[in-house]
Amino acid sequence: MFTLEIDGTAVAVINSDEASAKDLFTCDGFKEDIRTMTTGGKPLWNGTSPLKVRAATEDEVEIFEDALAEDDGEGDFVDDPHHTETDSDDADEADIVFLVDIDEDEADA
Repeated sequence: MFTLEIDGTAVAVINSDEASAKDLFTCDGFKEDIRTMTTGGKPLWNGTSPLKVRAATEDEVEIFEDALAEDDGEGDFVDDPHHTETDSDDADEADIVFLVDIDEDEADA
């Protein structure tokens, strides 16, 4: 598993190999997503800070596994139009767990 770190803060963990983690965490669609997502009222990414992909720590792996175990699969999943053109197999898809609290969209609240 690999972690996306921004300005020294671990932001997300993905269960994939390093090449796939780097591809996903640095693709234009994901970067746009993390520029618009906020935590504590601040954007996850300012658009200029380096995006560091590193091996996940044991604690981060545990958080990831706990989050997947708690996921009941009943969330509102919406296909990301930035990633619909990929021909990936469902078995090859990686899961991402954010390690920071993401602010709810005010329109959804």
